[in-house]
Amino acid sequence: MRGNLKNKIKIKEIVLTILGAMIMAIGVSLFLLPNQLSTGGFSGIATITYYLFQIPMGTVIVIANIPVFLIALKKIGKKFFLKSILGTVTLSLFIDLFDKIQPLTNDKFLSSIYGGIIVGIGTAIILKAHSSTGGSDLVSNIIKAYKPNVKIGTWIVYIDTVIVGLNVIIFKNIEIGLYSAIAIYLMGKIVDIVFEGIDFTKLLIIVSNKSEEISKNIEEKINRGVTGLYGKGMYTNENRLVLMCATNRKDIGRIKEIAQTIDNNCFIIITNAREVFGNGFKI
Repeated sequence: MRGNLKNKIKIKEIVLTILGAMIMAIGVSLFLLPNQLSTGGFSGIATITYYLFQIPMGTVIVIANIPVFLIALKKIGKKFFLKSILGTVTLSLFIDLFDKIQPLTNDKFLSSIYGGIIVGIGTAIILKAHSSTGGSDLVSNIIKAYKPNVKIGTWIVYIDTVIVGLNVIIFKNIEIGLYSAIAIYLMGKIVDIVFEGIDFTKLLIIVSNKSEEISKNIEEKINRGVTGLYGKGMYTNENRLVLMCATNRKDIGRIKEIAQTIDNNCFIIITNAREVFGNGFKI
């Protein structure tokens, strides 16, 4: 039974990796590449060679990733390594295939928007499959393996910024960098949306002398569970019951009203909860 489940997971991850690579290729070949735009990474290098030497973009991506994969083999694990090769090769093949199709628009602004969104969707799908298409994210993972305290996200930004800067220098057009920045931003936001959803769960932390009454009203009127955590006010040196409640955005106003009606001096903190699992939320 466990073996069948593992096989299903492997097949699902392979399918998602190929699907994500295909979607990324659509965004690159039909929007970004025809307008000399990029989202950084090795695709940015491939964009330069595509226009300077007429070398197919997919071919350059594969060649550029070879030394990275050789270095990464011992550091990222066999499973991730094989899926990353699959993602890189399929992305390259799809890019060269879709490059033969007429681009959907020659407007750089529209291309940066739709290209960034589509590439973001494809990237998120691949990340969901715990896979990769090589490039700057794989380089960052290698750096992380050698220096665990380094932030991967920071290195990705550095690498992509340098590569987009090269695009601007080579093509001698500052607008390429500006439009590429839009595409990179949208790509990142789409990845966040796919992973976290549009309707963020909110987390409320309520400090009050009337915590039990507030908790009872929230549970009865909003039908939301509340957890009490014991805390100590360091200024007053008093022990208090601190309430914690995860809820949907639409219930925030009602919960605030309940708390402030019962205790006008209560202290409330409201923040986004990236992921919440359990009864009433994701399962």
